[in-house]
Amino acid sequence: MTHIAIRPLVRGDLPRVAHLVDANAMFPFEMLDEMTAAFFAGGSDTQRWIVAERDGHVEGVAYTVPEPLTEGTWNTLCICVDPEAHGQGIGTALMRHVESELSGQGVRVLLVETSGTPAFERTRGFYDMLGYDREARIRDYYSAGDEKIIFRKALI
Repeated sequence: MTHIAIRPLVRGDLPRVAHLVDANAMFPFEMLDEMTAAFFAGGSDTQRWIVAERDGHVEGVAYTVPEPLTEGTWNTLCICVDPEAHGQGIGTALMRHVESELSGQGVRVLLVETSGTPAFERTRGFYDMLGYDREARIRDYYSAGDEKIIFRKALI
């Protein structure tokens, strides 16, 4: 396997990131411009967008923000990898990078939220494998019968 490079998102990545978001059914890709506006305006203290690149090709993206009204708690709101590259270490590389960067800045806790439906079983297993604790479950959160599972990891 070739080296996976992690770097900040640049505007030129947006078409590829839109494809990744769409391919993983994360959220409507049309929301990307609005979601990345503060980041591109210099808001790296309020949000982080990173991409995983292999052989010059963006294969994954992660979006992490601080939780409002907390001291040292952040939340990874989006992580997605090209479906053709699932299971090749790209998601792990993205999450390890986020964890390392945030812990180096004194962030105490990283949260990740996902669906409790069978379609997200592999996603939940991914966070289990990375050592996240299943901290909470909110029934009927996304829709009737679709619960939110909140994972937590202490960084320091």
